Amino acid sequence: MRTSYAPSDGMDAHVESPLSPDEDMDEWRSTYAIGDAQGCFDDLLRLLDKVDFDPHTDRLWFTGDLVNRGPNSLEILRFVRGLGNSAVTVLGNHDLYLLAAAAGSAETKKKDSIADVLNAPDCEDLLFWLRHQPLIHHDEQLGYTMVHAGLPPQWDLEAAQARARELETVLQNPNYEEFFKHMHGDKPRRWRDDLEGWERLRFIANCFTQLRYCDRDGRLALDGKGAGRSARKRVMPWFEVPDRASAGLAILFGHWAALSQRDIRTPGVYHLDTGCADRGDFTALRLEDRRYFRKRCRNEAYP
Repeated sequence: MRTSYAPSDGMDAHVESPLSPDEDMDEWRSTYAIGDAQGCFDDLLRLLDKVDFDPHTDRLWFTGDLVNRGPNSLEILRFVRGLGNSAVTVLGNHDLYLLAAAAGSAETKKKDSIADVLNAPDCEDLLFWLRHQPLIHHDEQLGYTMVHAGLPPQWDLEAAQARARELETVLQNPNYEEFFKHMHGDKPRRWRDDLEGWERLRFIANCFTQLRYCDRDGRLALDGKGAGRSARKRVMPWFEVPDRASAGLAILFGHWAALSQRDIRTPGVYHLDTGCADRGDFTALRLEDRRYFRKRCRNEAYP
């Protein structure tokens, strides 16, 4: 990896001379979509070494969940933020959990690894940056759409982008903390255009950051039921629902470490979460030629 990164206790941890947010390149060499990072910073660097990532010519797309469970959430946030326009990340459920914890609306657990973020001198700046990240990223030129978890069967791309903007607007509002008081819960389970208020925003958040299963009528099944064979007729992975409105998209997503890309028979669906925080693999997909790169994770803190 062609960087000169060094860990820091402040805002200056970054790659050397990345593109600033207001700079654009007419043509990038390679774009790598990477599964949930979850604080596994050292392993991320090892994966980027493997693909010879250069922030001046390459881009990174992250499927969200930059933080928690792995040993170094703080440095992950600083690193991705420091990449500027060379990186894109969407928000995942662990990212929202970090924001909720900082807002006092979620109690941290012993197994969490976000205390270093909450206690950092640049915490406020990092969280400001995090809550200004999108819930969906679509690149017309490359022909890919990225979310953290999934899309309900009623939403096509235009609808998904519109719903994402609704929640993004709330998260970027000075009064954003109020949302986290109402975020938790698995209802409503089916999209309706007339949903209002916190129910509407909760449904949007659950789709983009929590969704795995739906039933045949398009209702969310967020409790995880349906993994067993006996329930396969009742619920199914969100991307297998018949007549899904987003079926024409090439969708990149994470959130589901137990799912294997080898088991996916649905065209245009690319799953990238391979369990880095559980000593699985880090996975990157180079979008230009659809080549996969993997690195076994050690879950070691940056020395």
